[in-house]
Amino acid sequence: MEIGPILSTLRRHKITAFLLVIEIALTCAIVSNAVFLISQRLERMKMPSGVAEHQLVMVQMTHTTPARDAMARTQADLAALRAIPGVKDVTLASQVPLTNSSSNTEIRTDPSQKLPTLNATQYFGQDLIRTFGAQLVAGRDFRPDEYLDYAKVIHNLDLVRTQTSSVVITEALAERLWPGESALGKRIYFAGVETRVVGVVKSLVRPSLFEGDGGAQWSMIFPLRMDVNHASRYVLRTEPGSRRRVLDAAARVLRQLDPHRIILEKQTFAEIRTDYFRNDRAMAGILLGVIVALLTVTALGIVGLASFWVAQRRRTIGVRRALGATRGDILRYFQTENFLLATIGIALGMVLAWGINLFLMQHYEVARLPWIYLPAGALALWLIGQLAVLGPALRASHVPPVVATRSV
Repeated sequence: MEIGPILSTLRRHKITAFLLVIEIALTCAIVSNAVFLISQRLERMKMPSGVAEHQLVMVQMTHTTPARDAMARTQADLAALRAIPGVKDVTLASQVPLTNSSSNTEIRTDPSQKLPTLNATQYFGQDLIRTFGAQLVAGRDFRPDEYLDYAKVIHNLDLVRTQTSSVVITEALAERLWPGESALGKRIYFAGVETRVVGVVKSLVRPSLFEGDGGAQWSMIFPLRMDVNHASRYVLRTEPGSRRRVLDAAARVLRQLDPHRIILEKQTFAEIRTDYFRNDRAMAGILLGVIVALLTVTALGIVGLASFWVAQRRRTIGVRRALGATRGDILRYFQTENFLLATIGIALGMVLAWGINLFLMQHYEVARLPWIYLPAGALALWLIGQLAVLGPALRASHVPPVVATRSV
């Protein structure tokens, strides 16, 4: 019964009502997309690495000159690192997850393919699966006789071609290449080399996450021994409580073995993960700040407008009270008025939110906005609107009937 008078009143305040509707629409559109982007960042930050994160430490180094006896020096390093109390496993890895390195290759499932099936990361390192703590879900790890020296292979691919070459891949990569089938025994091809899948690990994230391709877990592990001329990262596995002690000891041991070696970085994997997702946390924080600011400004706008209208309509409110309107009637009138304006703004905001999302999808490879974010944003704005208008509405409900008898 109050809808008619409300609409009549709003028609007399078209510009003010229009500005409030636009403010609510913009807030709805921006907040819906911002909440979605925050959820994407948080989901990305929770991405499983596939390694024993709370047991791993990494020492990254470099040499001033290439080593002539690289493999012998590597074996001496590994033996010294294994001798550190608390060290369970150690490897010299070509790459480490979430370290922003990038060694990838195009792979095919058929040697006659003109175009590759996809691009995947390649990890090299002896005993890498065991040291990383990657979980084998099918097949086996590499046998000792399957390992080749990377320094020999890099200049002689025929060495791989003429020997049985094995590869361990991630579950995600296996499902992408052979949906619903077992990957064990299947063959993949890269750079003219044929390899056979002997094992599947549950997860092993790439060092650099490829945005938009859905292949963050497309990784392969090859049985190649690295040396200090071709890899710079020693990874050690220890107990969680011993990580810092082992990390310091490892850096000290490596310096003692070669004083000319430069230690670039020493980190626990937890620190590596924190560093990698620093920008994601910052972006989520910025977007959260934008959301809070927009909702605050919108709420203040509703409070200001409702307070202005209450002050402007005191005589009208007094007349209604004198004619029998209760305080509840007055309160309900202003809440209904706000609900109508918010509903119009939210409807426009949903359309605008979808348009903004399409723009982001086209230019920034953002995923499509799930529909659930739209009603969630609408409920939030309806609630904020009702709370914001409550104060002015309560003041309006306390306007006494005697106001109707006062001269203007």
